[in-house]
Amino acid sequence: MLNLAIIGGGPAGLAAGLYATRGGLKDVVMFEQGMPGGQITSSSEMENYPGVATVLDGMSFMAPWQEQCFRFGLKHEMAFVQRVSQNSDKTFTIHLDDGKTQIAKAVIVCTGSEPKRAGFKGEDEFFGRGVSTCATCDGFFYKNKEVAVLGGGDTAIEEAQYLANICSKVYLIHRREGFRAAPITLEKARKNEKIEFLLNAVVDEVYGDKSGVNGVIVKFKDGSTRDLKVPGIFTFVGLNVRNSVIKDEAGKFICDVNEAGQIVVNLKMQTSVPGLFAAGDIRIDAPKQVVSAAADGAVAALSVISYIEANH
Repeated sequence: MLNLAIIGGGPAGLAAGLYATRGGLKDVVMFEQGMPGGQITSSSEMENYPGVATVLDGMSFMAPWQEQCFRFGLKHEMAFVQRVSQNSDKTFTIHLDDGKTQIAKAVIVCTGSEPKRAGFKGEDEFFGRGVSTCATCDGFFYKNKEVAVLGGGDTAIEEAQYLANICSKVYLIHRREGFRAAPITLEKARKNEKIEFLLNAVVDEVYGDKSGVNGVIVKFKDGSTRDLKVPGIFTFVGLNVRNSVIKDEAGKFICDVNEAGQIVVNLKMQTSVPGLFAAGDIRIDAPKQVVSAAADGAVAALSVISYIEANH
């Protein structure tokens, strides 16, 4: 039996593993289907993590985390967790996609979030063929070409600047005149001559052929439209939490969640189910910042140690 199962290998999961094992907990396994690192690995720029003064891409930033977080005995199992269920003795069963199961005394859910779809016509049809949510992954394919970016938050503005270093021009499409992005981030983008702001506008349609995207129809608030002849568009319109692991076979949540499906936790990262904890983007009121996710993971791990000492 595991003492602790950590589901998810981003900053929250890795930090939880580090603090749990360094705190003396044995038999701690982190379930992550791919390489650890989380959503931040697709970021083009990481410059606001305290103590790391060098500006790094997300992949480079997360690289040393793995070595450090596995140093004290954390184990990584490359498996996809379908769901978690609680047993009559208050332990938990971890149901894996290959049909196998593992039992754990406590669980920390750190499954994070994933980019939302924007909902415009052609988005699903051309996703992966000109529609992308990762500038770091796909920006190189548009070297010296024009592209569009949809969104008004920090991620959208930062990725527009990243693309401006590769592409000949970037059209930044935002539905309002005001932005959620940090003022300093927005100021940098406004000073970039390669970025053209299209405000009070939405993407009406993306069109193309078998080869991929050929253009983007932008619709403005006054009803006018503009046809951007671009081969690619990057969308950054928010995130959806990955909460399927806390649903039972009938699709019902096993712990309390809010209307957005985010897990309700207290300051100790405890859910409504004793022994079940949550950390990072999956929880309510998550700032969706790496530093916050790492802190959540540490808090959850320390809470798990106290829980196991008191109950097992």
